[in-house]
Amino acid sequence: QVQLVESGGGLVQAGGSLRLSCAASGMIFSRNDMGWYRQAPGKQRELVAGITSGGSTNYADSVKGRFTISRDNAKNTMYLQMDSLKPEDTAVYYCNARNTISMYTVWGQGTQVTVSS
Repeated sequence: QVQLVESGGGLVQAGGSLRLSCAASGMIFSRNDMGWYRQAPGKQRELVAGITSGGSTNYADSVKGRFTISRDNAKNTMYLQMDSLKPEDTAVYYCNARNTISMYTVWGQGTQVTVSS
């Protein structure tokens, strides 16, 4: 069974840091492009950061210089280091995987990040 499980969310004050993890199972992790998305109340889900199977990364303008995406293929895990957090970063953060050959896509269940001012 293909599964993504996020962890690491929580409540933090503005200016603080959190590290999200996304653990994958039931897939060949290294063959997947991975991404972090977020959805705030009343807003559409948006891409925060992505990392390809080859390790190339991209970021939303709103998080450039503050967030860092990475992956450890040996551990089947993706990470999102979030620094200098702002109240506007408050959202449910979702992990996404897309197989580079079949294009099969899977989502995690989400983890809540709340940044207080």
